[in-house]
Amino acid sequence: MATGQSLTKTFFGGIWSVLNFTRNLIFNLIFLLIVGAILVAVFSDENKVIVPADSALVLDLKGKLVIEKTAVDPFEKFMQEALEEQEDNPEVLLRDVIFAIDNAKQDRRIKTLVLDLHGLEGGGLDKLQQIGMALDSFKESGKPVYAIGDYFTQDQYYLASRADHVYLNPMGWMILDGYGRYRLYFKSALEKLMATTHVFRVGTFKSAVEPFIRDDMSEAAKDANRAWLESLWSQYKEDVARARNMDISNFDEKLTRFLDKFERAEGDFGRYALENQWVDALRTREDVRVEMAGLVGEDKNPRGYRHIGFEQYLQVITLPFLSAEEETDRVGVVVARGTILNGTQKAGTIGGDSTAQLLRKARLDNSIKAVVLQVDSPGGSAFASEIIRQEVENLKAAGKPVVVSMSTYAASGGYWISAGADEIWAAPSTITGSIGIFGMFMTYENTLDYLGIHADGLGTTEFAGISPARALDPKVGEVIQRNIEHGYNQFITLVANERDMDKSRVDDIAQGRVWIGRQAEELGLVDKLGYIDDAIQSAAQLASLTQYDTKYVERDLSAKEKFWNEFFGNASGWFGGALKQQSDSQLINLVKQLVMEFEAVARLNDPKGAYAYCLPCQI
Repeated sequence: MATGQSLTKTFFGGIWSVLNFTRNLIFNLIFLLIVGAILVAVFSDENKVIVPADSALVLDLKGKLVIEKTAVDPFEKFMQEALEEQEDNPEVLLRDVIFAIDNAKQDRRIKTLVLDLHGLEGGGLDKLQQIGMALDSFKESGKPVYAIGDYFTQDQYYLASRADHVYLNPMGWMILDGYGRYRLYFKSALEKLMATTHVFRVGTFKSAVEPFIRDDMSEAAKDANRAWLESLWSQYKEDVARARNMDISNFDEKLTRFLDKFERAEGDFGRYALENQWVDALRTREDVRVEMAGLVGEDKNPRGYRHIGFEQYLQVITLPFLSAEEETDRVGVVVARGTILNGTQKAGTIGGDSTAQLLRKARLDNSIKAVVLQVDSPGGSAFASEIIRQEVENLKAAGKPVVVSMSTYAASGGYWISAGADEIWAAPSTITGSIGIFGMFMTYENTLDYLGIHADGLGTTEFAGISPARALDPKVGEVIQRNIEHGYNQFITLVANERDMDKSRVDDIAQGRVWIGRQAEELGLVDKLGYIDDAIQSAAQLASLTQYDTKYVERDLSAKEKFWNEFFGNASGWFGGALKQQSDSQLINLVKQLVMEFEAVARLNDPKGAYAYCLPCQI
């Protein structure tokens, strides 16, 4: 009997071994075939990207403009492109766009520039302004710029307005709806859920927690938001009016005035845009194809004329990185983009530890003589902000000047990490300030009681047992409030000392209030108005550099990470295809917004629960 069982076990075990070996063999063969195909494609001359002579550079930007791309797993990115799936949140690096435009200005193969912006999702007025300046510089070459679109969003139109020729599809539309800040408020919903909201804050205008304690925006928040929103809108109007050579009063801000013009255009958005001088002509896609083919020549590609796209052009003009000689003086650039969280975070989020390590890396690099900290952040953890600020102080103590370049946002914790710099540059449209501290959490003792669930027990101290399931002891609330008040005092003291201002004066302009770049300069919160290039030049001057290179300080990749990044980066050029457009319903987008509002607070991880964060800064 035992022998029979043994034979049966041996028989089936042998079959399983054969099946397992066959399975591994097949999968390994498939993997090797894929790798071989990729390598053939990568090194094949047939797949080599070239710039056709007398062609158009089509600036077909897809995604949100950023100063640093969010870290994405290279295999995940490769598979998305291989399966022609759309990225969840595509991003376009600002400096890549400017580099491409500047290069095309001098490139004799490029005869014209075409702005096809239907995939552009904005990213902040400061970034649009920098691309706008690059387009103005490009036009100095005498090469024409065309903007074509089936429609134009407000951000897309800002760039389109810089073109020599702006064409809109006769069935297209455009509307300039200005800037606004509307949020969802949850007080009544939380009451129905019987959740108890505990809020600790300092600052009249620190409105980040208002959605959890109100059903509407407070008058203080409205007053503060109105000031910077109107300033931002004025900058937009001034820039577009100048580019289109029109009067700034041409913007239809009142529905009555818009409706009057819209009635005269017989409800036709295209005709309205043409009669209102927003566009130069209404052109169908075929009209555009014929005109561009007449300018640069016909081609059998889908556009029908000789051209190269933005991503392909970037591949051609971006040479493999060659390390400069160690003797070359450099200005190091450390990018701090995203919410400030404690610990180590990937690119696209600021980590107290990881960003501090980048600053330390710049300090220990003997070739780096000055550092620019480029900030694009609404803030976050107060503790993490302080860890980063301390590294800024270490840089200064090492004799290396530190200059901050503020991008779209540098508010709350974003200002905390900036305050200690030798010099602060902000864009005219930068949203900054919001100097205030808050803490917030919820307890659900009433909700659980309604469900018949109760928390009970004992502890050796009155601190033991603090839990979302139990009511908060008022004395514990006092402890938290005192800590928040201390954090606020620490914040305004820091600003007063670093900005050489009276503490009471800082308190007057702090209180969690948001300021626009121009106002921040007048108040002394920033030194000068300008962009990243201005900050780099200033840092070089502070370090007495006459000749220097610029080096972006990034986390060192392991040998394995470098290999896979390079491997899948090359492979994507072979497998890449057109991205599929996805459309969500308005209800789904509303639910997403609701979830994002809660996640923005839920992901904060300050060890003491104290936050310098500006939720209302984002428009």
